[in-house]
Amino acid sequence: MRCVGRAFSTALARRVSGRTRAWEKMGRMRLRIFLEPQQGATYEDEHAAYGIPFPVAARERFDRYEEQLDIITGLWSTPAGETFRHEGEHYRLAEGPALPEPQQEPHPCVVTGGAGAKRTPRLAARFADECNVPFGSVGDTSAAFERTRAAVRDRGRTSPMVYSAAQVLCVGQDEPEVARRADRIGRGVGELRRDGLAGTPDELVDRFGAFAEIGAERVYLQVLDMSDLDHLELVADKVVPQLG
Repeated sequence: MRCVGRAFSTALARRVSGRTRAWEKMGRMRLRIFLEPQQGATYEDEHAAYGIPFPVAARERFDRYEEQLDIITGLWSTPAGETFRHEGEHYRLAEGPALPEPQQEPHPCVVTGGAGAKRTPRLAARFADECNVPFGSVGDTSAAFERTRAAVRDRGRTSPMVYSAAQVLCVGQDEPEVARRADRIGRGVGELRRDGLAGTPDELVDRFGAFAEIGAERVYLQVLDMSDLDHLELVADKVVPQLG
């Protein structure tokens, strides 16, 4: 899955990337576009590094986000030989040729991310193939799913919506190993048990079951210590076989 922040999701840049085209040909391309939730040093520094302005007002960030979703899905949905036009407050496309054409049918999966109460579910219902809620408890994730389901009903949408979660991974054979792995990534075990996937392999299996019960069809795992290959082997050996 390709995951980009709202400000980095310039439509044409996402479409013509060679790697993106290769993923499309394999039917594996998923584009997750998330909205930078707030002003802060991390987000502002990332934008400054690439010379991209970071709007201070949340409303403007949402407005740009909505236009970018409209442009990306509009370009992907434009029939061969036709052009796409967009007249927005922040972006304007004049007779865009909508090339190259998507390799996936009808187009790559669009994943929107977030747990906002109002515009986030409405935008998901309008544009997304998948609604992803990142780094929240089962209860908070369930509430976000329900808001999106309500927005889907209000819109009269008939196409299916996939619901998914994203969680930080921290699993160990026993409690001391869990604590060591949490410490390496600068997180607390209690916090990760609440808002992540932390614990023993059996605890993780139960946690996956809880997400499945609220309607999550997939869970993305964020591994923060990329040097800890034993971590991945533990998941592969002790968790995955129990998931069926």
